[in-house]
Amino acid sequence: MKHLYPNTPRIDLLDTDQYIRYLQRPSLLREECLTQSKQKLWIIDEIQKSPLLLDEVHYLIENHGITFGLCGSSARKLKRGHANLLGGRALRYELYGLVAKELAKKFDLEKILNRGYLPNHYQSEFYEKLIHSYVNDYLKNEIAAEGIVRNLPTFSNFLRAASFLDTEIVNFSNIASDSGASSPTIREYFQILEDTLLGSFLPAYIKRQKRKTIQAPKFYFFDVGIVNYLAKRGKIQKGSELFGKAFENWVYHEIKSYLSYQEVNTDFSYWRLRNQYEVDFILGDMEIAIEVKSTATIHSRHVKNLYELLKEYPRVKQCYIVCLETKARLIQNKILVLPYQDFIQKLWDGEIISK
Repeated sequence: MKHLYPNTPRIDLLDTDQYIRYLQRPSLLREECLTQSKQKLWIIDEIQKSPLLLDEVHYLIENHGITFGLCGSSARKLKRGHANLLGGRALRYELYGLVAKELAKKFDLEKILNRGYLPNHYQSEFYEKLIHSYVNDYLKNEIAAEGIVRNLPTFSNFLRAASFLDTEIVNFSNIASDSGASSPTIREYFQILEDTLLGSFLPAYIKRQKRKTIQAPKFYFFDVGIVNYLAKRGKIQKGSELFGKAFENWVYHEIKSYLSYQEVNTDFSYWRLRNQYEVDFILGDMEIAIEVKSTATIHSRHVKNLYELLKEYPRVKQCYIVCLETKARLIQNKILVLPYQDFIQKLWDGEIISK
């Protein structure tokens, strides 16, 4: 925001002096904006720290046509404080970690699967210490300081238990027993991760099924580096099971970022039958199916889930297997094996799914 709007008035609520001023007198914002009547854009950073400012923002939008850029890392405090969420007057944009298209020639798969998607972590040789600090600061500032949870040790245990389930179907009862909390508490903890943008659920595709499907969602942390730290994975090597899980998290991250940044309004889900057949990602109403395999050689066993899906939904337009092979090849009319580099190129060019 500083780079894009260098000459725009900016209120940074991380600055203690500014925070106290506006916390004590939110009306100062109105008075200052009206003093600079020719200035029609203002930026407020960390808006969640002073929810009452949103009433002033609302007033200035409605009565004086002023535009605001409101930045923050968590909507939870605003929701809990019953803040004015500017219904119908604000557009929401979410900024994700680095994607391959942004990195271009600097993109390195093993590097991003070990360090994660946050720019400071990806670019630093001291990424492990930075991630350690990030997680501790999150627990201290976002959770403890705001009083979001009463029992911080239990929440810390939950975070570690949840990290083992990254990319997996969520069973609240199992996590409850592992972390020493009740199932309702675990549900609330997952809601905290969503509200603080640390993760998201991927729903199951359940429309018009012929055979019984799993309906529970899968959960994905927003950054694989955080998962690596919480789960104490160490360095992830190609060919390992952990590499496969990290690879799936990254593909999810790329797809989710693409759908958001390109404003593609489509369903995003996964599909799984009760007999264990599963396809990682479904785009649209069973239009596109994507399997993620962290192998350099795709064999028949890697394709069986897509075959089962096509039996169930022959209307699927195209199936992709994203993998580590070096050349694209067509297995049959609807199943295309793609090196991950080719998949990313096609994704961001709008060839996988477009508006």
